[in-house]
Formats: sequence, structure tokens, C-alpha cells
Amino acid sequence: MMRYLVLLAAVASMGADQRKPGSDFMGESTRAMQRDDSQNPAMLWVGDGEALWRDKVNGKSCAGCHADAATSMKGVAARFPAFDPHGKKPVNLAQRINQCRVAKQDAAPFKPESKELLGLESYLALQSRGMPVNPPQDKRLKPFTASGEKLFFQRMGQLNLSCAQCHDDNAGKRLASSPIPQGHANAYPIYRLEWQGVGSLQRRLRNCMSGVRAEAPPYGALELVELELYLAARAKGMTIESPGVRP
Repeated sequence: MMRYLVLLAAVASMGADQRKPGSDFMGESTRAMQRDDSQNPAMLWVGDGEALWRDKVNGKSCAGCHADAATSMKGVAARFPAFDPHGKKPVNLAQRINQCRVAKQDAAPFKPESKELLGLESYLALQSRGMPVNPPQDKRLKPFTASGEKLFFQRMGQLNLSCAQCHDDNAGKRLASSPIPQGHANAYPIYRLEWQGVGSLQRRLRNCMSGVRAEAPPYGALELVELELYLAARAKGMTIESPGVRP
């Protein structure tokens, strides 16, 4: 908990030149692809998400409750993960979408990493593009954020490495041919050229865990949401770039 408070103090005093988004570590062609919506392949998923926003399921649509997403959803993605009072734990944006789908549309939840879920998440994240990452100042989230911080610094897997050893100690260097960013998750969901598709932050976290030969928790696991919370605290105030593009 003390380290979490120290982190927030450091973020508050840290200059913008000391924290860099992942896009700053990419080549110019990748950055140009992210900047230009006509070239950003993730916009195909955004278009699908916009259609799903308006589509009725069992007579109900997202737009029926929330109207124009450009207004009603502006800044929402910047505030996730958030505390769910019913489950008494944090949920990320994808989980919140599924909660609405089940409770309001009487429909089965979308599967993790499905085109539909990533489309809606990308569409909603786009509404917050250009806004600062703004994690909730909710006391109920502090123990979960502290757990996420602990996981960030915890060595894991057969390679016995932690997130911090790459993204704090070796940011700016390369792992094989890939640049190592500072670990600020302000552009998710992202389109990775490696994936040839859009993926969530949890997909990237699980990839990293597998990369150090650790057993990755399943999608939606509390540990992953806690890690997302900590990453949101690290990126507090940074500009949302969703949907991003990475190699």
C-alpha cells in the first residue's frame, strides 16, 4: 500500500518528458498508421462496434439506453477498471460491456477476445481518445491496485522475470527486434501487426506471462484486472490513444 501511495505521488510530480507512451518507441511508419484513421486497421473493429452499439438484441440496443456514444461514453474508457459494487471487485471495460449485455439485453456474454467484444470495446475507447487516463479515486480499489503493483514487481515463470525488469529497468532497449516500452497501457485495444488483428490489454499481459514461461491466468481473472488497475495508475494523466497500432 505504501508503494502505491508513493507511486501516485511520483506520477503527480513526474514531467511529461519522463513518461512516454508506447507509440513513442515505435517506428515512424507504425506511428503514422496509428495517427491516420484511414490507415489504422483497428478502425475496422471500431466500425463493427458502432454497428453493434445500434443493433437491437431482444428488442434492446446500447444506443437505446445510452443514446449517442460520442456524448454519453466520452471519458468512460478513461475511468476503467472501476469498482463493481455488486461483485465487490474491480471490472474492466470489457467486463462491464458484458454485464450490460446480460442484464439489459438478456443475451449471453460475448466471449473474451471475440470480434464483437473487441469491436464494442474499441468503439467505446475511441470516444475517450485524446483525454487523460483518469483512474477512479475510489478507496475500495486501493487494495486491488496494491495487489496489481505487487504482481508487476513479482518475478515469475521459468525465466524468473518481472514486468518491472523490462518496462522499468530496460525501457527503450530491445528484446530481440522489438522495442521495450515503459508499460503505459493508454492505447488499448490495439491492432498488432504480429496478431493481424485487434487484441485487449489482457491478451498482451497473458502473452508477456507466457513469454517468461509462466502460467497465465484465464481471461477475466481478478489478477489480470488488478494488474490493469496498477497500469492505469502508472499512466494517470497520459493521453488515451485508443485504438493503437503496434508491430
